[in-house]
Amino acid sequence: MGTGLEDVAAGVALELAGEFSCAAATYKGSGKKFLQQLAEQLDVPTEIEDDKGRIKPLTLDQLKEEIGLNLPTDALLILPEAKRLTTGIRFWLEDLIEAGCRVCCFAIANPGRDIFIEMIEVELELPSDRTIRYAMQDEATKLGFDLTTARLSQLQPLAGRNPMLARKVVRQEKLGINPTMEHRQYLVMMPILLAALFSFAVIRYVGMGVGNKNWQIFGGVALTVAMAAKQLGRVEGAKKKLGQ
Repeated sequence: MGTGLEDVAAGVALELAGEFSCAAATYKGSGKKFLQQLAEQLDVPTEIEDDKGRIKPLTLDQLKEEIGLNLPTDALLILPEAKRLTTGIRFWLEDLIEAGCRVCCFAIANPGRDIFIEMIEVELELPSDRTIRYAMQDEATKLGFDLTTARLSQLQPLAGRNPMLARKVVRQEKLGINPTMEHRQYLVMMPILLAALFSFAVIRYVGMGVGNKNWQIFGGVALTVAMAAKQLGRVEGAKKKLGQ
């Protein structure tokens, strides 16, 4: 599931492009491609000419060394989904940070290891409803899909505060697939209700102590309802394997 961190990182890079030499890249399984993306944005060579005059791409270690040697003094590395970074790349980034390079990492939660421990942690606010609506409308425009304001209001709760989910909901709507809620950005009231009912159950024992039948009945009913609600909350649908 997309988290929208790449959108946030792209916005930061656009905002700071005039102040720093920004380079943004997301690690997607290949360290070489990741470093090539950074090098190209920083105008760092990614190829070398051998003794026979042939042009060859730099290896992973050569890319690390070349970026470290030619890194601009005002460079800012912006890394969405930083939790994906391998140990080798994190140690390389640690050397760059010690050399004075600015690094901005984005993650759902701070991994709490090596370079992340030393970084200043800034918690970002969730996107506003207006931002989610804009993302949905923008996706509908790209798809040539006419999304009315009324339907947009109905679909928005399914996306929560996640721009990636917002675009996915619009794509599902265009394909005629009934979108479902995939986020958990809501308050579960069941524990609060159960706590309230169990609290009222105390009245039963107070009624037994003072000899008040009404209190005993009320407390007993509250206890019974709480136990029943607790059991009903455990009910799950049938779990079928794929293909059944």
